Amino acid sequence: MIFKCRNCGGNVVYEPSRGRMYCPHCESEDSEDIIQGGSLTQCVNCGAPIQVQDYTSASRCEHCGSYLVFNERVEGVYEPHLLLPFRVSRQQAIQAMEKEFGRRVFTPSDFMSTKSLEKMSGIYVPFWLYDYKANYDFAGEGTRVRSWRSGDTEYVETSYYEVLRRMDVDFDKIPVDASYAMEDGVMDLMEPYDYKQLQDFEPRYLSGFYGEIYNQSAAELEGRAQAKARNASEEMMRSSYSGYSSMKTFRNDLELQPAGSDYALLPVWEYAYRYKDKTYLFHVNGQTGKLIGKMPVSGEKVLAYGASVFALVTAICALALRFMEIL
Repeated sequence: MIFKCRNCGGNVVYEPSRGRMYCPHCESEDSEDIIQGGSLTQCVNCGAPIQVQDYTSASRCEHCGSYLVFNERVEGVYEPHLLLPFRVSRQQAIQAMEKEFGRRVFTPSDFMSTKSLEKMSGIYVPFWLYDYKANYDFAGEGTRVRSWRSGDTEYVETSYYEVLRRMDVDFDKIPVDASYAMEDGVMDLMEPYDYKQLQDFEPRYLSGFYGEIYNQSAAELEGRAQAKARNASEEMMRSSYSGYSSMKTFRNDLELQPAGSDYALLPVWEYAYRYKDKTYLFHVNGQTGKLIGKMPVSGEKVLAYGASVFALVTAICALALRFMEIL
């Protein structure tokens, strides 16, 4: 399907800065008509052949530039339950990059160029959001140590305490990305998202962006969600007895009960920069603007900087010697 402007026939896209559908051709808002049809091999707008990857649900035609949403990848078992719309626009994502890397001395010359940053793509990444009920039962023996000195004698007093804790926690929407293309550790660092802004899925949100269906099922990824819930539970439990000098554990029973899962699409801006046969990936949270990525370093700039510093020091030393000769 494609979203066409009823006023000028242009491709209507979802504009994050406006929070609504927008035609960049005639600048009208909410003027879209849905044109159904097309396939995974042919553009519904211009009829040109297209190449769609195994998990692609939304893409852009290389021939006419139209953004396409593929019906068979957003319906039935592949229809997302929820979607978090982009709130950060492309320009805001670029500004986040410029703020972080724009003034760094050793970045390659074209790293922040307009031509390079135009390659930044907005992607709806598939996630499973898991709910759990955690029941935690802990028993241990804690100590508190007090020491003092009287005259030449140092005294140490150790007090022992029975520590009992019961904790019940409800975990709502623990996110686990379901995309092979996205590195799990990077997607974990994209958190947190504000799930209060989650919307029921509508295909129109995908117009103007790329999208994927889930690459793995909820059952296949549940182990990662359980690990997150377990780690969070254990951290909360440890914080509840953090005031003790030491803790001997007698009982440490944690039970996690699944309470459901939802298939959702979450927004991410991705910038791929190629430098000396290596690709550097940068990701911006499409809702909060949080940036994740490691900057490449230009060896030429490092050498040039070192040479200039060396030349400056040499000049200063020469002037100092000349001044001493005069004296």
